[in-house]
Amino acid sequence: MKRKIITINEELCNGCGNCVTACSEGALQIVNGKAKLVKEQFCDGFGDCIGECPTGALKIEEREAEGFDEEATLKHVEQIGGAEAVQQMLKAAERHKAKEQMKEHIKLHMQGGCPGSRQIFRKKEQTEKTSAINSFTGGSAIKSDLDQWPVQLHLVKPDAEFFKGRELVLLSTCSPVASADIHWRFIRGRGVAVGCPKLDDTTGYAEKLGEILAERSIPKVIVVRMEVPCCGGLTEILKEGIRLSGREDLEAEEVTVSLSGDIIKVAPITV
Repeated sequence: MKRKIITINEELCNGCGNCVTACSEGALQIVNGKAKLVKEQFCDGFGDCIGECPTGALKIEEREAEGFDEEATLKHVEQIGGAEAVQQMLKAAERHKAKEQMKEHIKLHMQGGCPGSRQIFRKKEQTEKTSAINSFTGGSAIKSDLDQWPVQLHLVKPDAEFFKGRELVLLSTCSPVASADIHWRFIRGRGVAVGCPKLDDTTGYAEKLGEILAERSIPKVIVVRMEVPCCGGLTEILKEGIRLSGREDLEAEEVTVSLSGDIIKVAPITV
Protein backbone atom coordinates (compact mmCIF):
# COMPACT_ATOMS: atom_id res chain seq x y z
CA MET A 1 0.00 0.00 0.00
CA LYS A 2 1.04 3.60 -0.55
CA ARG A 3 1.18 5.61 2.67
CA LYS A 4 3.16 8.12 4.71
CA ILE A 5 6.24 6.70 6.42
CA ILE A 6 9.55 7.94 7.82
CA THR A 7 12.68 8.07 5.69
CA ILE A 8 16.23 8.65 6.97
CA ASN A 9 19.12 10.39 5.25
CA GLU A 10 22.07 8.54 6.76
CA GLU A 11 24.55 11.11 5.45
CA LEU A 12 22.91 13.74 7.65
CA CYS A 13 22.29 11.47 10.67
CA ASN A 14 24.76 11.99 13.52
CA GLY A 15 23.43 9.13 15.67
CA CYS A 16 22.28 11.36 18.54
CA GLY A 17 19.33 9.08 19.29
CA ASN A 18 16.79 11.87 19.87
CA CYS A 19 14.47 10.32 17.30
CA VAL A 20 14.53 6.96 19.08
CA THR A 21 13.25 8.42 22.34
CA ALA A 22 10.71 10.62 20.53
CA CYS A 23 9.12 7.70 18.67
CA SER A 24 6.32 6.28 20.85
CA GLU A 25 6.02 3.20 18.65
CA GLY A 26 9.63 2.01 19.02
CA ALA A 27 10.05 2.11 15.25
CA LEU A 28 13.58 3.52 15.30
CA GLN A 29 16.89 2.39 16.71
CA ILE A 30 20.55 3.36 16.40
CA VAL A 31 22.61 0.81 14.46
CA ASN A 32 26.31 1.42 13.85
CA GLY A 33 25.87 5.07 14.75
CA LYS A 34 22.93 5.74 12.42
CA ALA A 35 19.16 5.84 12.92
CA LYS A 36 17.39 2.90 11.30
CA LEU A 37 13.74 1.97 10.81
CA VAL A 38 13.19 -1.28 12.73
CA LYS A 39 10.15 -2.39 10.72
CA GLU A 40 7.83 -0.54 8.38
CA GLN A 41 4.84 -1.97 10.29
CA PHE A 42 5.94 -0.08 13.44
CA CYS A 43 5.94 3.38 11.83
CA ASP A 44 2.56 5.15 11.98
CA GLY A 45 3.76 8.10 9.90
CA PHE A 46 2.90 10.69 12.59
CA GLY A 47 6.43 12.10 12.46
CA ASP A 48 7.03 12.83 16.16
CA CYS A 49 10.69 12.00 15.61
CA ILE A 50 11.24 14.73 12.99
CA GLY A 51 11.12 17.70 15.36
CA GLU A 52 13.76 16.11 17.59
CA CYS A 53 16.34 15.65 14.83
CA PRO A 54 19.03 18.39 14.99
CA THR A 55 20.41 17.70 11.50
CA GLY A 56 17.26 17.35 9.40
CA ALA A 57 18.01 13.72 8.58
CA LEU A 58 14.38 12.64 8.98
CA LYS A 59 11.33 13.35 6.89
CA ILE A 60 7.97 11.84 6.08
CA GLU A 61 7.52 10.59 2.54
CA GLU A 62 4.64 8.90 0.79
CA ARG A 63 5.64 5.62 -0.81
CA GLU A 64 4.79 1.95 -1.12
CA ALA A 65 5.22 0.38 2.33
CA GLU A 66 3.78 -2.30 4.56
CA GLY A 67 0.77 -1.03 6.49
CA PHE A 68 1.02 0.13 10.09
CA ASP A 69 0.30 -2.93 12.28
CA GLU A 70 -1.30 -1.81 15.55
CA GLU A 71 -1.23 -5.22 17.21
CA ALA A 72 2.38 -6.00 16.32
CA THR A 73 3.49 -2.50 17.31
CA LEU A 74 1.72 -2.72 20.65
CA LYS A 75 3.44 -6.01 21.46
CA HIS A 76 6.78 -4.59 20.34
CA VAL A 77 6.36 -1.48 22.50
CA GLU A 78 5.46 -3.55 25.55
CA GLN A 79 8.43 -5.84 25.03
CA ILE A 80 10.98 -3.04 24.87
CA GLY A 81 9.46 -0.65 27.38
CA GLY A 82 6.72 -2.29 29.44
CA ALA A 83 3.50 -0.67 30.63
CA GLU A 84 4.93 2.86 30.71
CA ALA A 85 5.83 2.66 27.02
CA VAL A 86 2.33 1.40 26.17
CA GLN A 87 0.88 4.39 28.01
CA GLN A 88 3.15 6.72 26.05
CA MET A 89 1.92 5.12 22.83
CA LEU A 90 -1.67 5.76 23.93
CA LYS A 91 -0.93 9.42 24.61
CA ALA A 92 0.64 9.75 21.17
CA ALA A 93 -2.42 8.17 19.57
CA GLU A 94 -4.70 10.61 21.39
CA ARG A 95 -2.47 13.55 20.53
CA HIS A 96 -2.67 12.73 16.85
CA LYS A 97 -6.39 11.86 17.01
CA ALA A 98 -5.71 8.32 15.91
CA LYS A 99 -8.50 5.95 15.10
CA GLU A 100 -10.79 5.21 18.03
CA GLN A 101 -10.28 1.50 17.36
CA MET A 102 -6.57 1.87 17.98
CA LYS A 103 -7.05 3.88 21.17
CA GLU A 104 -9.59 1.43 22.52
CA HIS A 105 -7.33 -1.50 21.69
CA ILE A 106 -4.47 0.03 23.68
CA LYS A 107 -6.72 0.97 26.60
CA LEU A 108 -8.10 -2.57 26.76
CA HIS A 109 -4.57 -3.91 26.79
CA MET A 110 -3.69 -1.61 29.66
CA GLN A 111 -6.69 -2.35 31.89
CA GLY A 112 -5.30 -3.55 35.18
CA GLY A 113 -1.81 -3.53 33.67
CA CYS A 114 -0.21 -6.35 31.76
CA PRO A 115 0.67 -9.14 34.25
CA GLY A 116 3.91 -9.74 32.38
CA SER A 117 5.13 -6.21 33.01
CA ARG A 118 4.46 -6.00 36.74
CA GLN A 119 7.76 -6.03 38.61
CA ILE A 120 7.21 -8.31 41.60
CA PHE A 121 9.79 -9.19 44.24
CA ARG A 122 8.46 -11.95 46.45
CA LYS A 123 10.13 -12.10 49.83
CA LYS A 124 11.50 -15.43 51.03
CA GLU A 125 8.77 -15.97 53.58
CA GLN A 126 6.16 -15.62 50.86
CA THR A 127 7.64 -18.44 48.79
CA GLU A 128 8.09 -20.91 51.62
CA LYS A 129 4.62 -22.43 51.45
CA THR A 130 3.52 -26.01 51.79
CA SER A 131 3.97 -27.80 48.50
CA ALA A 132 0.78 -28.32 46.55
CA ILE A 133 -0.33 -31.80 45.63
CA ASN A 134 0.49 -32.57 42.02
CA SER A 135 -2.70 -34.00 40.54
CA PHE A 136 -0.78 -35.68 37.73
CA THR A 137 1.60 -37.72 39.87
CA GLY A 138 -0.16 -37.78 43.22
CA GLY A 139 3.01 -36.49 44.92
CA SER A 140 4.15 -33.12 46.24
CA ALA A 141 5.27 -30.51 43.74
CA ILE A 142 8.86 -29.28 44.01
CA LYS A 143 8.87 -25.71 45.28
CA SER A 144 10.17 -23.01 42.97
CA ASP A 145 13.25 -20.99 43.97
CA LEU A 146 12.12 -18.06 41.84
CA ASP A 147 11.27 -14.97 43.91
CA GLN A 148 10.66 -12.37 41.20
CA TRP A 149 8.44 -11.60 38.23
CA PRO A 150 8.83 -11.07 35.31
CA VAL A 151 11.88 -13.01 34.18
CA GLN A 152 11.89 -12.48 30.39
CA LEU A 153 14.64 -10.04 29.42
CA HIS A 154 12.20 -8.06 27.24
CA LEU A 155 9.98 -7.39 30.25
CA VAL A 156 12.26 -6.83 33.24
CA LYS A 157 13.08 -3.25 34.18
CA PRO A 158 16.78 -2.42 34.63
CA ASP A 159 16.17 -0.70 37.98
CA ALA A 160 14.00 -3.51 39.40
CA GLU A 161 14.52 -4.07 43.10
CA PHE A 162 15.09 -7.81 42.64
CA PHE A 163 18.37 -7.16 40.78
CA LYS A 164 19.98 -5.14 43.55
CA GLY A 165 22.51 -6.54 45.99
CA ARG A 166 22.78 -10.02 44.52
CA GLU A 167 24.19 -11.96 41.60
CA LEU A 168 22.42 -12.05 38.24
CA VAL A 169 21.83 -15.22 36.24
CA LEU A 170 21.10 -14.93 32.52
CA LEU A 171 19.32 -18.13 31.50
CA SER A 172 18.82 -19.50 28.03
CA THR A 173 15.17 -20.38 27.49
CA CYS A 174 15.90 -24.10 27.11
CA SER A 175 18.26 -24.68 30.03
CA PRO A 176 15.59 -24.84 32.79
CA VAL A 177 13.74 -27.42 30.69
CA ALA A 178 16.84 -29.54 30.01
CA SER A 179 18.08 -29.56 33.62
CA ALA A 180 15.95 -30.14 36.70
CA ASP A 181 18.76 -28.66 38.81
CA ILE A 182 18.59 -25.12 37.39
CA HIS A 183 16.48 -23.77 40.26
CA TRP A 184 18.66 -24.79 43.18
CA ARG A 185 21.94 -24.40 41.27
CA PHE A 186 21.37 -21.01 39.67
CA ILE A 187 18.02 -19.33 40.42
CA ARG A 188 18.06 -19.55 44.22
CA GLY A 189 19.01 -16.21 45.74
CA ARG A 190 19.80 -14.53 42.42
CA GLY A 191 18.18 -12.04 40.10
CA VAL A 192 17.00 -13.77 36.91
CA ALA A 193 16.71 -12.79 33.25
CA VAL A 194 15.71 -15.27 30.52
CA GLY A 195 16.27 -15.03 26.77
CA CYS A 196 16.87 -16.96 23.57
CA PRO A 197 19.45 -15.62 21.10
CA LYS A 198 17.93 -17.55 18.20
CA LEU A 199 14.16 -17.12 18.51
CA ASP A 200 13.83 -13.80 20.38
CA ASP A 201 13.99 -10.36 18.83
CA THR A 202 17.22 -9.53 20.65
CA THR A 203 17.16 -5.87 19.68
CA GLY A 204 18.08 -3.93 22.79
CA TYR A 205 19.12 -6.99 24.84
CA ALA A 206 22.76 -5.89 25.24
CA GLU A 207 21.71 -2.35 26.07
CA LYS A 208 19.25 -3.51 28.73
CA LEU A 209 21.84 -5.84 30.26
CA GLY A 210 24.26 -2.92 30.31
CA GLU A 211 21.73 -0.88 32.28
CA ILE A 212 21.06 -3.72 34.70
CA LEU A 213 24.74 -4.46 35.29
CA ALA A 214 25.57 -0.80 35.80
CA GLU A 215 24.05 -1.37 39.25
CA ARG A 216 27.26 -1.76 41.27
CA SER A 217 25.63 -3.80 44.00
CA ILE A 218 25.49 -6.72 41.52
CA PRO A 219 28.78 -8.57 42.19
CA LYS A 220 28.59 -11.29 39.55
CA VAL A 221 26.71 -12.38 36.44
CA ILE A 222 26.36 -15.99 35.26
CA VAL A 223 25.11 -16.97 31.82
CA VAL A 224 23.63 -20.48 31.65
CA ARG A 225 23.47 -21.74 28.07
CA MET A 226 22.91 -24.98 26.22
CA GLU A 227 25.73 -26.78 24.41
CA VAL A 228 24.17 -26.11 20.98
CA PRO A 229 26.12 -23.52 18.93
CA CYS A 230 23.28 -21.02 18.52
CA CYS A 231 23.05 -20.64 22.29
CA GLY A 232 26.54 -19.12 22.30
CA GLY A 233 24.90 -15.93 21.07
CA LEU A 234 23.59 -15.35 24.58
CA THR A 235 27.14 -15.18 25.91
CA GLU A 236 28.09 -12.69 23.21
CA ILE A 237 25.10 -10.51 24.08
CA LEU A 238 26.16 -10.62 27.74
CA LYS A 239 29.73 -9.63 26.84
CA GLU A 240 28.42 -6.58 25.01
CA GLY A 241 26.17 -5.78 27.96
CA ILE A 242 29.15 -5.91 30.32
CA ARG A 243 31.08 -3.55 28.04
CA LEU A 244 28.15 -1.16 27.93
CA SER A 245 27.83 -1.24 31.73
CA GLY A 246 31.25 0.42 31.96
CA ARG A 247 32.23 -1.84 34.86
CA GLU A 248 35.61 -3.47 35.27
CA ASP A 249 34.95 -4.98 38.69
CA LEU A 250 32.18 -7.34 37.59
CA GLU A 251 32.83 -11.08 37.80
CA ALA A 252 31.32 -13.04 34.90
CA GLU A 253 30.98 -16.75 34.23
CA GLU A 254 29.63 -19.02 31.49
CA VAL A 255 28.00 -22.34 32.38
CA THR A 256 27.25 -24.83 29.59
CA VAL A 257 24.49 -27.42 29.96
CA SER A 258 24.36 -30.61 27.88
CA LEU A 259 21.23 -31.82 26.14
CA SER A 260 20.86 -34.41 28.90
CA GLY A 261 20.93 -31.67 31.54
CA ASP A 262 24.47 -32.14 32.87
CA ILE A 263 26.80 -29.23 33.61
CA ILE A 264 29.66 -29.89 31.20
CA LYS A 265 31.64 -26.65 31.36
CA VAL A 266 32.16 -23.69 33.68
CA ALA A 267 34.46 -20.95 32.46
CA PRO A 268 35.17 -17.30 33.30
CA ILE A 269 34.08 -14.70 30.75
CA THR A 270 36.69 -12.26 29.55
CA VAL A 271 35.46 -9.06 27.94
